[in-house]
Amino acid sequence: MALQEKYAELIQQANSNGVTGLQVAEQNGVLYVTGTAPSTAVKDQLWGTYEKLDPDMRSGDVVLNISVAAGAEEEYEVKSGDSLSKIAKNYPGLTWQKIYEANKDQIKNPDIIHPGQKLKIPSA
Repeated sequence: MALQEKYAELIQQANSNGVTGLQVAEQNGVLYVTGTAPSTAVKDQLWGTYEKLDPDMRSGDVVLNISVAAGAEEEYEVKSGDSLSKIAKNYPGLTWQKIYEANKDQIKNPDIIHPGQKLKIPSA
């Protein structure tokens, strides 16, 4: 039970952020946390909490197996040198036009995106 106490914040966060099929099991000194996050952002938050609880990730006492729900929206942070076409190549079946359409609220010209900008990546 000690590991569930150590990682109680992580488990609570998974519960409150809609992780479905959440299973928490302790076996041979390792805590296994499994489930499906409703978005990439939720999965990233869980990893952030884990890193906060075990900053160097050296304990090796957690297996965090969180997948992202099919059809869930992903987010991509634009890096220097990126273009919508270049980003689309990272996602099979996705075109720059689909990324542009999903982000019209923040992209006025598809030829101009900025480092640090967070773009929604629609399912292909």
